[in-house]
Amino acid sequence: MASGGFRLKRIYEEPARQDGMRVLVDRLWPRGMSKEHAELDEWDKELAPSTDLRKWFHADRDERFDEFSERYRAELQGDDQQERLATLRGKAAKSTVTLLTGTADAEHSYLAVLLEELEQR
Repeated sequence: MASGGFRLKRIYEEPARQDGMRVLVDRLWPRGMSKEHAELDEWDKELAPSTDLRKWFHADRDERFDEFSERYRAELQGDDQQERLATLRGKAAKSTVTLLTGTADAEHSYLAVLLEELEQR
């Protein structure tokens, strides 16, 4: 996606030129990752699921993903969150924005839900 848009990536993968702007969307700093090696442009803790929602989901990821997705989408409806989403959309309209997480499976995580929300408008 050299002309813009969003990508998902684990922070443990090597940074690449194609990443464009690198944004960590996680409330917790990923284990074993140095800030220098992460090569972040931003760390947006607030766009990640709330601590309570994250802990609830973590207890049973397989069974709770659908309900988790609904709850996380509801968290993203607040004015502050909508402002953050709009800012990211604006950046992605100009160049690639890679959303990063420490989660083992970025494609089946809150990051995938966030990506759907970002791409809806």
